Amino acid sequence: MSSGKQKDTTEALICANYNNAPDALIEILHDVQIACGYIREPAFEIIAHALNLSRAEVYGVVSFYEDFKTEKPAEKTLKICRGEACQSMGANKLLERGKAAAEHVPVRIETLYCLGNCALAPALINADRLHGRMNEEKLARLMAQMTSGKSESEGSDK
Repeated sequence: MSSGKQKDTTEALICANYNNAPDALIEILHDVQIACGYIREPAFEIIAHALNLSRAEVYGVVSFYEDFKTEKPAEKTLKICRGEACQSMGANKLLERGKAAAEHVPVRIETLYCLGNCALAPALINADRLHGRMNEEKLARLMAQMTSGKSESEGSDK
């Protein structure tokens, strides 16, 4: 009974919650990522088997959507908006600065497109907290706070 082991995995249980319906693949992948923090390599085979899809079909969806992660996430992540309003207000410079600084501190820099905070561009998100009107000085201060474990109570919208 080799499938008994598969039935007990988080991924297989999530698939079962959706009645192993192939059209629920995206929802299943979101739930797996929430439960596990990312989509682990063995998940492709488990989900494919449960939904009667090929491993390539599952991997294709995961690799197409930027929101799905296949690597264990960093403990500390900054997501810099690259929407048009943020780019016009200096997001690309913040991204360069953030990536350069991240080489020396344990912070992962990611991008996303539009946080819906265009009036306060450029914007970024950190630990589900939105920061607007960012500049290089505020970014450096925020990264220092993240790595030292200090509170962000000052806020970066000031």
